[in-house]
Amino acid sequence: MTKMSAEIIAVGTELLLGQIADTNAQWISKQLAAIGMNVHHHAVVGDNLQRVQEQFRVSNQRSDVIIVTGGLGPTEDDLTREGFQQLTGMEIVEHGPSMEKIKKRFADKGISMTPNNRKQARVFTEADVLENHTGMATGMIVPHGDKTWVFMPGVPREMKRMMTDSVLPYIRRLTGEDTMIKSVMLRFIGIGESRLEHELQDLIRQQTNPTIAPLAQNEGIAIRLTAKASTDEAALALIERTKRDILDRIGDYYYGADEQSLEERVLNLLKEQEKTIAAAESLTGGMFMDKMIAVSGASQVCRGGIVCYDTNVKESLLRVPSQVLEQHGAVSEACASTMAANVCSSLNADIGISFTGVAGPDSSEGHPAGTVFIALHDTSGKQQVEKYTFHGDRNTVRKQTVLKGYELLYNLLK
Repeated sequence: MTKMSAEIIAVGTELLLGQIADTNAQWISKQLAAIGMNVHHHAVVGDNLQRVQEQFRVSNQRSDVIIVTGGLGPTEDDLTREGFQQLTGMEIVEHGPSMEKIKKRFADKGISMTPNNRKQARVFTEADVLENHTGMATGMIVPHGDKTWVFMPGVPREMKRMMTDSVLPYIRRLTGEDTMIKSVMLRFIGIGESRLEHELQDLIRQQTNPTIAPLAQNEGIAIRLTAKASTDEAALALIERTKRDILDRIGDYYYGADEQSLEERVLNLLKEQEKTIAAAESLTGGMFMDKMIAVSGASQVCRGGIVCYDTNVKESLLRVPSQVLEQHGAVSEACASTMAANVCSSLNADIGISFTGVAGPDSSEGHPAGTVFIALHDTSGKQQVEKYTFHGDRNTVRKQTVLKGYELLYNLLK
């Protein structure tokens, strides 16, 4: 195996301005690590020809494989090709098959193609052309001296498909890598990072192969298990043994693996148990049901939701008795419980869930910002109301509320 170092360059002024985050470099680094290639540098450069060319010169001197994302589009500020041409003097030509594909995309949409879109089909004569299956900008792998340059679009879905289909297999052949590296993400909810590490501290301390990496995420905690072996099967067997050891200790908090979301797991449990759900949402404003409906198959379990932000709507549409609102308030255990029960009956669901509280920044009904009540009503007889105090700005409180709602629902169903 040839030991090579890689570098990732993102081209785009919008990245430097903070308008979007460079998630591409993070994702690419993970893919390269999985095949044993070290990434030594990340760089971001704006849409300026001189600066692009200068960054390319520096990268060409210090790295073996240089992966560039962005700057391949149709506009005048897409300067990746021009920057590399200044460095190398390579000729750029129009790639016929790519041009025909671009024309067809516009024709299929019934839109007239502007001339500048021809730029997206321009490639270096020495390039291995990479087909873009989800967009229009053509990718390339270009040898230059003893270096390998890879050019891909900056749009994440386009880049990921191209990287997976073409670039990773090419790099594996380039390095002669014969060790398989496999990773699995285990996902947990309802357990904090410190508690998780405490429960697994001896496994983490003794880790060799697989490695165990706890990761705090926006939706719970994840553990990445990464194993090396001569075959995929052997690596996965190593991962499975360690996974069993971990789940023996904290399996009560485990809900899925890899890219499975908590809402997807909840939806699958609802389908398995042939139950339907309805939601009454005040401070969350439909966020809970929006996440559920985003999962394929939601129509089998989702009855619907009622956004009852205003107190009068709680009373008139959800039939929350006026005495409940007068005696306890809209932000209360009694109100949440009634909302869950009534949305369940109104929409003929098996389970009702409700959210009411104070998103902030101001207090309401004597409750500080971040006060939240979540209720569950199951027609089988299970009832639950929980009070929480969340911290952060208005949207952070709302997101934490929805996540806690899915956690409660998952624990009810599992």
